[in-house]
Amino acid sequence: MPNKVVTTPYPLIDADPHAFRVVRYFRSSDYATWAAGTAAFPGALYFWNMADPVKVPLRTSLRLGGLLGFIGGFMMAYQRSSFRFWGWSENKREEDLDLVELSQRAAEGKPLYGTSSQPEWVQGTAYRNSAWSQLKFHAFPMFNFVNHQHHGTDPAKYGVKEKELSD
Repeated sequence: MPNKVVTTPYPLIDADPHAFRVVRYFRSSDYATWAAGTAAFPGALYFWNMADPVKVPLRTSLRLGGLLGFIGGFMMAYQRSSFRFWGWSENKREEDLDLVELSQRAAEGKPLYGTSSQPEWVQGTAYRNSAWSQLKFHAFPMFNFVNHQHHGTDPAKYGVKEKELSD
């Protein structure tokens, strides 16, 4: 069965990036989004309480709101970074970082996307479960923590020889 090809306005860097890689490639605007999400939730609760006071201590509500805002802000920032990996938004910075990082790994003879102790079928299942999962954060947050070889890019652009690909 052929893989579906998605055309994007910017180059595809990685169809299913590892979670640590997505966070490592955060831009300052992603951190600002995270901070805004963290502040917005308790801020909204505070102003809502001013309009309609409740008998519950506000301090507890603000703490819970801060936690939920922190988590929600992180997910928004993670999703924005993932969009750049997918080529859905401008990604020149990430493309340059990716080329340098993976070309260096190829030059050192290391696998481009790391090694995994998981069997191939588990890696494939992990890929199928986590691919596009950033679009479903509202329902079920899922991150890719498995190193696998399903990334939708040509390894030759990093300097990997054809012989090395067949090994």
